[in-house]
Amino acid sequence: MKITRREALVTMGAGVAAAAVGHAAHGQTASQDQSRAGDDSTGAKAGDRVLICNEDSCTLTVIDPVRNAVAETINLTSFDEDPRPPFRFANAGVIPTYAAMVGKALYHGGISIHGGAPSPDQTLAAVTGRGSSNVYLIDMQRLRPLGNRPNPRAGDATLPECVTSGVLVGREPHEPTWSRNGQEIWVALRGEDRFALVDVALAKRESAGENVRAVRGYLPTLNGPAQAWFSQDGAVAFVISQKVPMIEVFDTNIGSDGFSNPKRRALIDISAQDPFGFSPFQKVTRDGAEMWVTHKIADGVSARSIAGDHGLLDHVPLGEKARPNHIEFVENAKGKVIYASLGRVDDGGPGGVASSRIAIIDRAAPMGARQVVGSFFSHGRESHGLWTNPENDLLYVAHEQDELPGTPNEGQTVCSAFDVSDPFQPRFVAQIPLGTLALPSGGLRNKKSINLVYYRPGSPMHSG
Repeated sequence: MKITRREALVTMGAGVAAAAVGHAAHGQTASQDQSRAGDDSTGAKAGDRVLICNEDSCTLTVIDPVRNAVAETINLTSFDEDPRPPFRFANAGVIPTYAAMVGKALYHGGISIHGGAPSPDQTLAAVTGRGSSNVYLIDMQRLRPLGNRPNPRAGDATLPECVTSGVLVGREPHEPTWSRNGQEIWVALRGEDRFALVDVALAKRESAGENVRAVRGYLPTLNGPAQAWFSQDGAVAFVISQKVPMIEVFDTNIGSDGFSNPKRRALIDISAQDPFGFSPFQKVTRDGAEMWVTHKIADGVSARSIAGDHGLLDHVPLGEKARPNHIEFVENAKGKVIYASLGRVDDGGPGGVASSRIAIIDRAAPMGARQVVGSFFSHGRESHGLWTNPENDLLYVAHEQDELPGTPNEGQTVCSAFDVSDPFQPRFVAQIPLGTLALPSGGLRNKKSINLVYYRPGSPMHSG
């Protein structure tokens, strides 16, 4: 049965009320979004970082979650590496559109930075350039792309480094996923219907300009692969698609050398959950038992078993034009939930400002009966990436659109932070404007945030 937007909002509101009864000690509901700025009881630690992929500016924003402020912007453009006009971001005092700049013949930087994923020890990030057909490796301790080199033209009007070209992988790389042992990255190539299997050690060398090829081979898959995610033991890979309503399952067959030798295990028809064939994101639960998938155009999420025949466990409708992007899991002493970021923008957000919502699904409910029990405003427009800290009491949300005129952060892309110590009653902490990358020729505004990952470099990954 199709759920309308109005019915979904009523259902969410009823769920919030029910959650409030069960959590009355807090004296508030999730929809109230009460701020807790200045309360440092949650688990952000010195050295933690939140990394955001900004697609339209080809930059990476790094947020310090202790201060909830931008710590750095990582440049993946080739603007201002040379003082001559063809290489400059601005010409004759006029700043051209970003799209015009990246189309110039002498531009060699990233284009459409989109996907991002952490290495198992969180010391490295892999990010994809959809338009430049490459993958960059980012040192999360130094906050620098691996392979950047000194700029021979460095001076007052130029940048000190030339950006690496990273690793060339193929047409339309969407999401990268690290193998559980950290030796390999599977990169979904939506434009080629296959994955690039990247040797991480060789990727470091190729990024540094060595004449080596880091792609050790290609894995043909179903049409339009969006992402792979591995079971906790790394033995099984699940591949979702943005072109066909199918999930492809592979045995990874990790060899003694630590690299995969994939063989197809199953092809699952999910047309009942996603008749449009557009499933962009998936993630394994912290206990390793379930794979949850977003069905963006079908406005729902579903869960399948990791074990056995990967049968359907739940299908949760989110309401008309909810447009779910990412999912994240929170498990702590006060609850066990799944959050889904919604791309839809609703009127009547905090302070009367239009905002997207985050749906709350109670994962402790019996399988087959799990549903939306509430929602909260994301404090931004078109919410996308979600990630929590290892303690599972902080949540960060990326947004694709800028804030509206007349708001404190108008014209800025923003990231939002929430205290989720009680996952049914998220409390708003901060809305963080992402600002600009300072270039010699002017400020390049960080724009259109997609993926977001919370990092604690040197620690093992905390999420399935």
